Amino acid sequence: MKNIKLYGLFLGLALATSCATSTNSNFTYEGKGFKDAYNSITLEELKTNLYVIAGDEMEGRETGSAGQKKAGEFMIDQYKKYGISFPSALGSFYQKVPSEAMKKYGETLPDSENILAFIEGSEKPNEIIVISAHYDHVGMKKGEIYNGADDDGSGTVAVMEIAQAFQEAKKKGYGPKRSILFLHVTGEEHGLFGSEYYSDHPVFPLVNTVANLNIDMIGRDDPENRGKKYVYVIGSEMLSSDLKKISETANEKTVKLELNYKYDDPKDPQRLYYRSDHYNFAKHNIPVAFYFDGIHEDYHKPTDTPDKIDYDILTQRTKLVFATAWELANRADRIVVDGKNDR
Repeated sequence: MKNIKLYGLFLGLALATSCATSTNSNFTYEGKGFKDAYNSITLEELKTNLYVIAGDEMEGRETGSAGQKKAGEFMIDQYKKYGISFPSALGSFYQKVPSEAMKKYGETLPDSENILAFIEGSEKPNEIIVISAHYDHVGMKKGEIYNGADDDGSGTVAVMEIAQAFQEAKKKGYGPKRSILFLHVTGEEHGLFGSEYYSDHPVFPLVNTVANLNIDMIGRDDPENRGKKYVYVIGSEMLSSDLKKISETANEKTVKLELNYKYDDPKDPQRLYYRSDHYNFAKHNIPVAFYFDGIHEDYHKPTDTPDKIDYDILTQRTKLVFATAWELANRADRIVVDGKNDR
């Protein structure tokens, strides 16, 4: 997640919440298609992939670095193995993010890439659900590798595992009705650059983007919630009264985590709603939910390593995002947008 020192650079006041509306869902969590896909999300695969993504050979995945590119190549190889391709309009898994687009705050960064994988919907292919995570981290400092296992290796492997689950369902004839874009963005740590670039140069029209589920740090716990089975969910009712209901129902029917809404408070001094990649969708009035485990003692330190991850809670949180995405992708109508983003 973007460093706490940068949060004040993002403008915006608290977003208005709105009255409840009907969810009009025809979806059940008892169907075989859902169950098989849900159960395909495993601790073992998440752990195996995270030890690669956050391994020393990736050298902390600094934006535009050889280590980040190596991590991206691994991710693409996994998508190919799953049988998942890229958006045809893009022509490859890569969306180049040029250095010129990443020059805020007095930094000069090299060219980098967002990585996009895509599963086309069977009934409403032009409506898009975006599931995102950033795959960059802060690189190396004074010879020490900042592995970024939680930030955001955990989100990166979760998105990959969710994609595999949707693809397994599709192979069995239970493909999503709406299309799903699996978006791995670059440059988050320096200023949300990759997601900003995507929202300014979308592969699919933003008007057709139904929602963004963003995952940034879901493999640890913070001191306030030590040992609890929880996740912070941020922004889920800011722009759509449907989305929070869908998230809560998905949770109740599956993993039953404690959903913590502390950071929905507009007065919260950490302003986390503005500090990860979902915000570049929310500023375009696209409903978002941001899944987060909190600021822990290894945040932005070289001690954020794969051995510190709680793989059981990582698996449960990944399953929650999958269940929420499944409902968003398969419900009769797209969710309402009945809030307003006050930038």
